Amino acid sequence: MRAIESVERNGALWRAAAELNVTRSAVSHQLRLLESDLGFKILERNGNRTEITPRARAYAEDVRRALSMIASSTARVAQHGLTGRLTVSAPPGFASAWLCLHIGDFLAENPEVVLNVISTHNLADTNNPEVDIFITFGQEPRAHLLIEPLMSVEFTPLCSPAYLSQFKSFNDLGILKAATLLHMNDFTDWENWMQLSGLPPENAHRGICYSDMNIVHTAVLSGQGIAIGDTVLWREELREGRLMRPFAPSLHADTGYFLCTPEENLENQIVVEFSNWLKRRLELSRFRRKRNA
Repeated sequence: MRAIESVERNGALWRAAAELNVTRSAVSHQLRLLESDLGFKILERNGNRTEITPRARAYAEDVRRALSMIASSTARVAQHGLTGRLTVSAPPGFASAWLCLHIGDFLAENPEVVLNVISTHNLADTNNPEVDIFITFGQEPRAHLLIEPLMSVEFTPLCSPAYLSQFKSFNDLGILKAATLLHMNDFTDWENWMQLSGLPPENAHRGICYSDMNIVHTAVLSGQGIAIGDTVLWREELREGRLMRPFAPSLHADTGYFLCTPEENLENQIVVEFSNWLKRRLELSRFRRKRNA
């Protein structure tokens, strides 16, 4: 990799050999090995000169960027060597459906950090003094707190295909009269959704109330009823066809998840690194969703 990058940048084998402190034949040997791995020519003769091919030149530019990223990352880790404890608060649904699936990447980059992830049923709570950084659903503005939006989200009725197959018409709101409604804590989300859809809010006052969204999620996947679910956190189940969205209206389109950092932690290096990692990882997830759409 260093050989092709140096040859492309210096424009000659002998200059690359001098830079890498090896012989010209050693550079040529490395490039022949790379040609065998890549399956295309790296060098070609042009009169009396040996030049790098256009395809190899484009590859060398990618290699240069990759080597630069590796060098920067190595320098950053060597300089900071992050150590210590980080306590993150996140809603139970976000913690189980997204954070716990990806947070190992942060630990891989910062192996000396000890992580503590806690959840609360108050999804917008930012008052725990033992927490270093909060991920919330919705926000409760308060002094000395930096609030940054992470992602918008829709809440809409979701159920399994097996459960929906019990009804003759999938998209008929009338099926809700006979459906088992699943709730978290109280009837609020179903009441709001009924009102949004032109149905009496009191129609929501039945079914099963659970104290945790993870339990609701399990019940929905096992075909026990219909719940108001998060289309962001449950997107894999929707994409794979394990869950279905029978109706279009959705709640909370004007809100979503937020990153909330107490002012006293804004210069805490572990908090800064976690915040940057979280934003990068969510952006990567959004890019993959758009690419696969």
